[in-house]
Amino acid sequence: MTRSVYVTGTDRGDGRQVIELGVMELLTRQVDRVGVFRPLVHGDGPDRLFELLRTRYRLDQSPETVYGLSYAEASALQAERGTDELVSSLVERFHAVARRYDFVLVLGTDYAGSQLPDELALNARLANEFGASVITVVGGQQQSAESVRAEARNAYRAYATLGCDVVALVVNRVAPADREAVAEQLAGSLPVPCFALPEEASLSAPTVAQIVRTLGAEVLLGDAAGLDRDARDFVFGGAMLPVFLPALTEGCLVVTPGDRVDLIVGALAAHSAGAPTIAGVLLTLDERPGPDILALAGRLAPGTPVISVPGGSFPTAAELFSIEGKLGAESPRKAETALGLFERHVDTAALANRISVAGSGRVTPMMFEHTLIERSRSARRRVVLPEGTEDRVLRAADVLLRRDVCDLTLLGEEDAVRKRAAELGIDLGGAQVIDPQTSPLRERFAEIYAKARAHKGMTVELAHDVVADVSYFGTLMVQEGLADGMVSGAVHSTAATIRPAFEIIKTAPGAQIVSSVFFMCLADRVLVYGDCAVNPDPNAEQLADIAIQSAATATQFGVEPRIAMLSYSTGTSGSGADVDKVRRATELVRERRPDLLVEGPIQYDAAVDAKVAATKLPGSEVAGKATVLVFPDLNTGNNTYKAVQRSAGAVAVGPVLQGLRKPVNDLSRGALVQDIVNTVAITAIQAQGEQPSERTEP
Repeated sequence: MTRSVYVTGTDRGDGRQVIELGVMELLTRQVDRVGVFRPLVHGDGPDRLFELLRTRYRLDQSPETVYGLSYAEASALQAERGTDELVSSLVERFHAVARRYDFVLVLGTDYAGSQLPDELALNARLANEFGASVITVVGGQQQSAESVRAEARNAYRAYATLGCDVVALVVNRVAPADREAVAEQLAGSLPVPCFALPEEASLSAPTVAQIVRTLGAEVLLGDAAGLDRDARDFVFGGAMLPVFLPALTEGCLVVTPGDRVDLIVGALAAHSAGAPTIAGVLLTLDERPGPDILALAGRLAPGTPVISVPGGSFPTAAELFSIEGKLGAESPRKAETALGLFERHVDTAALANRISVAGSGRVTPMMFEHTLIERSRSARRRVVLPEGTEDRVLRAADVLLRRDVCDLTLLGEEDAVRKRAAELGIDLGGAQVIDPQTSPLRERFAEIYAKARAHKGMTVELAHDVVADVSYFGTLMVQEGLADGMVSGAVHSTAATIRPAFEIIKTAPGAQIVSSVFFMCLADRVLVYGDCAVNPDPNAEQLADIAIQSAATATQFGVEPRIAMLSYSTGTSGSGADVDKVRRATELVRERRPDLLVEGPIQYDAAVDAKVAATKLPGSEVAGKATVLVFPDLNTGNNTYKAVQRSAGAVAVGPVLQGLRKPVNDLSRGALVQDIVNTVAITAIQAQGEQPSERTEP
């Protein structure tokens, strides 16, 4: 039977979308096929939250199946035929969704201007008719801890009295200073888990793009990243420049008549200098600067939005203050912030247990990515990112910080890093930024590197220049325990990334070589491919080492290792130097690690296809169900992983380096933001396997 959970509230303004998004994240970690159902919807336009869920979680559900009825249709139906007929219609539409999915997330009504009497009772009845567990959300905005506690108790009793299976209660939008007090007052006061989430200003702040849509503004300057910035404050310009500039606040939208060129240029110049960074400039009265001024503005602050409206400052202000930020597919940063908030303050394991989320047995790419984030967060580590001015790295850092995945250090000239982050609308407040050129660590690292490479003729003077390179500096941070791992390669070559690791960190005890694996996330399982990135033509001893390392990496990331030593022949059917190498490597694995399941030589089809395995290697414990596939050389491995990635639509996570004493990982220079996020999470998890060092702040 399809399980379902109904997220509902008691009134408007509870910020319930944060909880709905968080629950969806929780469900998709463990269930392959999750559907969405919203009983009542306003109008015919697209549902912002569903579009976000569909985009973020790659849902295959068509929009027309998500909604039951419009509020107008529901009101008319209830008036004409009664509540029972209304409920019956909605139940029928819910089950049409439930038949197609393993779990359904139900989004309760929003109490916004409906004509329906007793909306709370309707939500309760629908939850009961759907057979859904209920998560009740209460808004705590502008309330004291005592009043929030009373409202939470009343909300629980309201739904429980109506027969609902209330599994948790969430108080959202609590004043940050009161969150702990609210959490303490709720603890033990109700027979279900209670969670308190603080108000997060950036979630209620509209983006510049949302302001453009709402006001019907014309965009004169600005790129997509600029339009995605949050307008956290509004500063209205009327004073002279010396009085106006000190009034600017971080992330503000400057509102000024379009003929005040001095304020426009001054605000953008202040943004360019980073004092402070602004969201953009809104020009009123349908006045626009000339082309020369606009060209200057574009050079002063590339990407920063300059928008224009026909109205005056007063009516524009009235509209601006009525706009509230919303979660949507067009603003993924808000989604990351919301998820970080949810995961910091909700015991997701306890909640999953309460709503009886049972794993599907399959491991989809999304489930694997969720697992990486969850595990990396479980024991916090610091990862250094040498490419601190690269846009993709900054965007990945934004996701990692918002999701509270790990601590980050970015390398690069600090003003340049923070300026570019501000231009992208990214807040690096939680990250450390170090400039290797000016850092006091440079002298210390030069001495360490000179000593380590003295046998190669390295001197302190030469080392002083070498360690200023971001890859060497980041590697030395890891070596010296100032960071737990490093991820680089978005703009640097593989050699530039891993050479310092070979020279400084060196191989782990028991490892002959450094090798790599890719996690290949197929539709229903995760396979481990090694080595596809480092060793061109390993000999039998090295191949055995790669297999043992790959098995250890698989185990570390929850993949039960069953090793297939790949070749162009299976068993004893072939001969020749290449096959003999694989056969010898297989024997060495069995000698060194008799506890591991390994088969070889074996062809790829016999390794992964049970029917082929039954013919070629009947009775094998590995054939047909291999999870770790070891390629005989780099040519075969690299081409195979790319063929599977492109042709089968697999998500390739890696390369993940193995065999080093401390984790350093390389990125493809074509890496996407999500690839960088995954690799940083993997690096943090690898570091959890190391003895944590006593870190001091550089």
